[in-house]
Amino acid sequence: MSAVAPRGRRLPLVLRNPSFGRVWTAQLLTQAAGRMFQVGAVWWLVGFAGGERRGLESGLFLMVSTLPAVALAPVVARVVARHAHRTVLAVAAAVAGAVAVPVALWAYAGDLPMAAVYAVGLALAACQAVFDPCLTTSVPELVEDTDIEAATGFELSTQSLAGLGGGLLGPLLVDAGGLPAVVAVCGTAYLLAALLVASARFRHATGTSDAPQDAQGPQDSQGAPDGSMAGEGGHGTPPARRTLRQILAGLPFIRRVLLCFAAANLFTTAVYVVMPLYTRGVLHSTGSTVATLEAALGAGTLVGSFTGARVPGRPVAVGSACLAVMAVALGLPGLWAGHATAIGALAVAGWCVGVIGVRFVALFQRLVPTADKPGFFAVMQALLGATFPLSSLVFGALGDHLGARALCLVQGAGLIPVALALWWLGGRARPDAPRTSPGDAATAAHLTPAGETS
Repeated sequence: MSAVAPRGRRLPLVLRNPSFGRVWTAQLLTQAAGRMFQVGAVWWLVGFAGGERRGLESGLFLMVSTLPAVALAPVVARVVARHAHRTVLAVAAAVAGAVAVPVALWAYAGDLPMAAVYAVGLALAACQAVFDPCLTTSVPELVEDTDIEAATGFELSTQSLAGLGGGLLGPLLVDAGGLPAVVAVCGTAYLLAALLVASARFRHATGTSDAPQDAQGPQDSQGAPDGSMAGEGGHGTPPARRTLRQILAGLPFIRRVLLCFAAANLFTTAVYVVMPLYTRGVLHSTGSTVATLEAALGAGTLVGSFTGARVPGRPVAVGSACLAVMAVALGLPGLWAGHATAIGALAVAGWCVGVIGVRFVALFQRLVPTADKPGFFAVMQALLGATFPLSSLVFGALGDHLGARALCLVQGAGLIPVALALWWLGGRARPDAPRTSPGDAATAAHLTPAGETS
């Protein structure tokens, strides 16, 4: 197979690397299940169970479902750094399944209390808050260095596929079988994901080993014994772990970029509250329309994830331009109401999200020291998710007082200053590099298109 590969077209990474394929499939199942439950529960609250304050109730649910990614960041960083990554991934998925399956049986037996719905959302989000940064950290353990770009593209595309599949099925399942059907499908998906991760081989493990028979064989030549792997000592002794604050303090440029995207998320993530309200209050439609809008957003993000590396320009310039385009796209349904307008706007906004994600995560994978990656990706998830609970609560409360079209305009207007701030930051990246840490200077020096990074 390797002899033919240089002459012909290579197989996709998920096919020529079975272990990565299994873990990627597990990620797809977990994120789709989590997204399915979130979207399904929000539509259930807005379209069926919610009262006069359905906007606030759905916003509170999304707030509860996004708090773990922020609150558990320090704990997640320690868990990912100290334990075998395959074990962490498998346990996180298994616990989520163990929570969802009994609740599904409870829901089929009788009415599920509102408090139980919130509790399930919190539990599933907590498991996902462990799973996602652990998987991102595990990418170099599953693929060769030359495949990191491809693996990052697949990893980020998973969220798009999950948004496409989970967002599409969630409202449809609620319309067809109620919330119990959604919870049952979610539990099954999590348990299957746990089995897939448990069967994978983490062949390039650093620190702790997931597969003793695999990790200590020929692959060791790329790890600790020769000191060639970043973050490993000359005799396999890992260096002292830095705190989350120390990691970000050593990467000031990256920290400012993350803060810009966190501010952008305050307005972009509100789409998950605005979409159901827009469907009910403006389009006067059913769960199938919510599913269509979610599918448009997921499809756009999927295309952006696979085409992001081909967009010319430095990552910061591309990111600021994409934020500006998103501002127009998200505000457009507020000016011209209609199914076609909303679908097209969300597809464009999703494409921008996919491009931004693939360009910047690929950059971080190469520039953040290996020893700092567990903490960095945990804190990255926390920073980017910190505004999601606030966004859900604020836009949910506003939804009870303002029309959905006005909320669309607020989203678009809020992104404009963030796009300008990121563009200004990109203009100052190179002059500031000599005064930053060595790792951050490398970041500024490598703000080139993803396909050109070394």
